[in-house]
Amino acid sequence: MKKTLIALMTIIALNCHCQENKKYNLGFEKHTDENTLADDWFKWGFYDLTIDKNAHSGKKSGKITSGQEGNSFGSIAYKIPANFKGKKIRLEGFMKIKEVKNGFAGLLLRIDGNGGTLAFNNMQSQNITGTRDWKKYSITLNYPKEAENIFIAGILSGKGEAWFDDFVLSIDDHDVQTLKEVEKKLPKAKLDKEFDNGSLIKLSNLTSKQIDNLELLGRVWGFLKYHHPEIAKGNYNWDYELFRFLPKYIKKENTSERDKLLVDWINLYGQVKECTKCKSSDQNAFLKPDLNWINYQSKDLKKKLLYIYNNRSQGKHYYIKMFANVGNPEFKNENSYSNMSFPDDGFRLLSLYRYWNIINYFFPYKHLMDENWNKKLKEYIPQFINVKNELEYELAAVQIIGDIQDTHANLWGGADKINEWKGSNHPPIHVQFIENQLVVTDYYNQELKSEVGLNIGDVITKINGNSVDKILKEKSKFYPASNLPTKLRDISTDLLRSKMNSIEIEFVTENSSSQKKTLKLYPKDSLDLYRWYRKSDKTSFKMLDNNIGYVTLETIKDEDIAPIKKEFKNTKGIIIDIRNYPSTFVPFSLGSYFVSSATPFVKFTNGNVDNPGEFTFTESLKIPSTGKTYQGKLVVLVNELSQSQAEYTAMAFKAGNNTKILGSTTAGADGNISVIMLPGGLRTMISGIGVNYPNGQETQRIGIIPDIEVKPTIEGIRKGKDELLDKAVEIILND
Repeated sequence: MKKTLIALMTIIALNCHCQENKKYNLGFEKHTDENTLADDWFKWGFYDLTIDKNAHSGKKSGKITSGQEGNSFGSIAYKIPANFKGKKIRLEGFMKIKEVKNGFAGLLLRIDGNGGTLAFNNMQSQNITGTRDWKKYSITLNYPKEAENIFIAGILSGKGEAWFDDFVLSIDDHDVQTLKEVEKKLPKAKLDKEFDNGSLIKLSNLTSKQIDNLELLGRVWGFLKYHHPEIAKGNYNWDYELFRFLPKYIKKENTSERDKLLVDWINLYGQVKECTKCKSSDQNAFLKPDLNWINYQSKDLKKKLLYIYNNRSQGKHYYIKMFANVGNPEFKNENSYSNMSFPDDGFRLLSLYRYWNIINYFFPYKHLMDENWNKKLKEYIPQFINVKNELEYELAAVQIIGDIQDTHANLWGGADKINEWKGSNHPPIHVQFIENQLVVTDYYNQELKSEVGLNIGDVITKINGNSVDKILKEKSKFYPASNLPTKLRDISTDLLRSKMNSIEIEFVTENSSSQKKTLKLYPKDSLDLYRWYRKSDKTSFKMLDNNIGYVTLETIKDEDIAPIKKEFKNTKGIIIDIRNYPSTFVPFSLGSYFVSSATPFVKFTNGNVDNPGEFTFTESLKIPSTGKTYQGKLVVLVNELSQSQAEYTAMAFKAGNNTKILGSTTAGADGNISVIMLPGGLRTMISGIGVNYPNGQETQRIGIIPDIEVKPTIEGIRKGKDELLDKAVEIILND
C-alpha cells in the first residue's frame, strides 16, 4: 500500500511538473493573478470571461458567459508566435456548453500574416447549440508559409454559457509544446521600427498651397506603393518612408522645387528595370486605371511616373494580393498601429493616404459614387489634420468611408469614441422608418410594455425638441450605406440612444393625437436588444394554408434542403423569405430546384494586382438543374434587410422559371468583403468584387429590383400584418 501511494504521488508530481513546464498555458492552470484571466489569455468580444473550477482536467477552465440580451459574442483567446514549419495545423480542445441559443459555441483557430488573416475557422458551420457535457472538438487548417501569429480561442455567440479546457495545438501532428521554434527571415520592411512610437510630424495652419502639395504627395505615394518593384518586394516600410520624406517636402512651396524633390525621392529607390511583360490595360477591361492626373505634372515628374507605370511590378506584392478562387483584394502588411488610440498628425495623414489609394485602385464600384473620388483626397486633408481628439478622428474616418456609398463599409472596429458619442443607454422599443416616418414596431422586452406608454404603430416626430428630419440631416453623413433605405435602416436603431437615462419625445398615436412623454432608457445588457430583426431559432420551413410552402433563410440548414423539396413538391407555390441574412449558403443547393436547365445568373468584375485600377469581367456563373424542377410559383421576399449573401441568393432564385421578387430596395452591397486596417486600430471593409447580372447590369447601390414593389404601411404595422407575406400568398393564389 505504501509503495502504491508513493508511486501514485510520483505520477501526480510528474504530471504537475510537466504542466508547470509547458511553454504555453493551454490548460488554464497557470493563474498568477486571481483578478485576471489565466496567464497569457486575453479577451476578444463583449461577454464576461472567468476562470472556473468546472474543468475537464486539472482544476481550472476558461468560461464565457453571455449578457442577458445575448446578441453579441465573446472569446477567450491565446496568441502564439508562428515560429514553426509545416503544412497542416490542428487545434483540439474540450468544450462544455449550457443553454446556448441564437448563435453557436466552438473552438477558434486563426492564423495571421502579411498584415491580415490567412486562415480562419470558428466552427460556426457546425451550429453547436443547446446543453452538452465535456466533449473533444478539433479544427484543421492549411498552415500558410506567411504565418506570423497563431490565435487559438473558445468562442460563444448568442446566448448561454461555455467552458473550455485542455487545448492542444499541433503542426503536422506534432504538439507545439515540444516543437523546436525556427527563426524566420523577415522582409526589410518589417525590420524598420523607427516610427513605431510616433511619426514626429506636425502639420498645422496649412496654406492652400501646402494642401495642394499634400494632395499630390498622396497620389504619388500611393502610385509608387502599388507600382514600384522595390516596394512590391517588401524592401521598404512605405509608411515610414513617407514620414522620412514629409519634413523636407512640406517646406517646398515652389512648384519646380517641389517636383524636383519628388523626382529625387523616387530615384532613391533605384533604377527600375524595363519590364518586357508589362502591358497597357486589357482592351476588354470594364474599368481602366485613372492615371490622367499624371499628364498634368511637370515634364520630369510625368516622365518618371509614366516610366514606372510602363515597367511596374508584376506578380507577388508585399502590400496586395487577390484571394484565390474569388478575386477580392487582400490588403497585406497594413499595420493598424492600434497602440495609438489618437494617432499624431503624420499617422492621420497616412490613414487618409492609405484609404484613398486603396479605394482608388482596388474598389470595384468607384465609378458608382455620387461624388468624384478624385476630389476627396484634397477635401479631407485639412479635416484629418485639424481633428482635435479621438472622436473627431473616428468621425472623419467614418465620413470618408461613407463617401464610397457601400453598405459593407463602416467602422467595424476601433470606433470606441463613436459608440460613446451615440450613448450607452437604449430605448425599450424597436423603431423603423415606415412611409418615411419613425414608427414603433416592437418592444425589446414584453414585460416593459406597460411602462413604455407607446403603442405599436405610434409615430415619433421629435427627440429632445428636435424634429426627426433635422436629426437625420445632421447625423446621416456618419452612417455609411449604399442607398437611402439602408441608411435609414442603420440610423433608426441609434436615434433614441443617449448618454442620459431618459429622453423627451413627441409622438402621434393612431387617433392622430400628438403627445409628449419622457422615455426611460436602459443599459444595453438589461434589454433583449436586436439590431434589425428579432432572431429566431425556429425550423426554417413550414406549410401555410392553401397548400403554400414557406421557407425563411434566417435559420435554414443544409439538411433542410431535401425535406423542403420533398414536402413542397406538390404545393401551389413556395414563398422564400430573405428579409434576413441566410444562415447557410443555398444559391446552388436550393436554387437548382427552380431552373429547368443550367441558367446564368451572375458575373463578376475583378481587380488586377499587375495593373492597379483595372477591372475585368469573369464568365457568367450558372445555376445547374437537377432535372427535377419545381412546377409551382416561387415568390421571394426582400427589403433593406436583404444584404450581401442575401442579395446574391435572390439573384440565384430570380434565374428560376417562375420566380417573382417581391418587396422593396435591398441593401445594394454585394460581393466578398475585403478588410482594411487604418492607424488608431480602425477596421473597415469594402465590397471587394463587382457583382453583376449576366447582361452586365449592376446590383451595387441599386440592390435587387423587385418585380412587384410592396412596402409595409403604418396601418399594417398597427394591425400586426406582414403585408409582404400577405401579398405573396395573394399572388400565388390569384395569378
